[in-house]
Amino acid sequence: MPRESPVRRLYVRARRAWDRPLTAYYLIFGAALLITALGLVMVYSASMIQALQLNLPASYFFRKQFVAAVLGSTLLLVAMRMPVKLHRALSYPILAGSVFLMVLVQIPGIGRSVNGNQNWIYLGGPFQLQPSEFGKLALVLWGADLLARKQDKRLLTQWKHMLVPLVPVTFMLLGLIMLGGDMGTAIILTAILFGLLWLAGAPTRLFAGVLSIAALLGVILIKTSPNRMARLECIGATEPGPGDSCWQAVHGIYALASGGFFGSGLGASVEKWGQLPEPHTDFIFAITGEELGLAGTLSVLALFAALGYAGIRVAGRTEDPFVRYAAGGVTTWITAQAVVNIGAVLGLLPIAGVPLPLFSYGGSALLPTMFAVGLLIAFARQDPAAKAALAMRQPRVRWNTMRRRVKARSSGER
Repeated sequence: MPRESPVRRLYVRARRAWDRPLTAYYLIFGAALLITALGLVMVYSASMIQALQLNLPASYFFRKQFVAAVLGSTLLLVAMRMPVKLHRALSYPILAGSVFLMVLVQIPGIGRSVNGNQNWIYLGGPFQLQPSEFGKLALVLWGADLLARKQDKRLLTQWKHMLVPLVPVTFMLLGLIMLGGDMGTAIILTAILFGLLWLAGAPTRLFAGVLSIAALLGVILIKTSPNRMARLECIGATEPGPGDSCWQAVHGIYALASGGFFGSGLGASVEKWGQLPEPHTDFIFAITGEELGLAGTLSVLALFAALGYAGIRVAGRTEDPFVRYAAGGVTTWITAQAVVNIGAVLGLLPIAGVPLPLFSYGGSALLPTMFAVGLLIAFARQDPAAKAALAMRQPRVRWNTMRRRVKARSSGER
């Protein structure tokens, strides 16, 4: 009998490990934890110079991000322990709360403008809230619950039930976001909408129709904004251009190029000394490439790939329609946002102003994203095979009463 090759044995072992019931559970939990931990390190490294330039302590932005990570971890643990029924029950309150806060943003004196976008609410002290970030979570939960209920009633075969009220409500959220000028967040919400329609089995003609309308609106919004047109023209730029219109895009490429294979060392970035705008938010991936090199950036990409694969696996293996739609929506949200952010840093996409999920500075983005990761973990635990595997690993303690320990006495003893 021919001997099996080492490569074949390694492949078989990897395939068995990949097919284990708890693979998705560990991938989601481990990848999210590592991305968040590495993100905290890079936020501290990328933000210290900007903090000092603002006459603040070097750890100012890191401390705020650390507090947000602790709060987000609490939300993650709560979400992963909540039953699916409670997640569904929370979908409408979260949607109503998000819409209410996004309306408040547009009221003068309550809403605040940051970098030209009117999408913030001042909470007091150094804290601000961006309600549109919670709109992503609201759309995922509410859309998943809506489509699941319609699927149970076998209504998704009719195009009007597939589109209404999912598409009108999404357009309402997009309108509130675009009133503040935040097209980056609007792109992510559009991606979530398409992800939900794809999972619901929208026919090609219907999918293409919605996509065409969204593309037409996107072209109009870009053409009517000189700022967005300038960002579009900076795709693939290698020079800052007239008036330094492509300064940020070009210096992001400079940061990545100077990192080499293993980087210049943690904390040794040159671009963060005032050359690269937003080094700890939108362009933190560029600073990661400069300080940790190609090895560091590929590690971040591998972690996001693992998280995306695990989310797809959870959505594909469940029989619960709500879990399938919600897991697919969360996976679409995180992967689409990562692609838009990293694509902008690499000069392959226009700069949309969206943070790298779990990695960039920003508590408003981190909190709902960690809650969404908790959702994925909860769904991974709901799989029957995963439940059985987790039950086998829990220690079983037998509590014996004194009555069972003591020998039975005769009726005459006292």
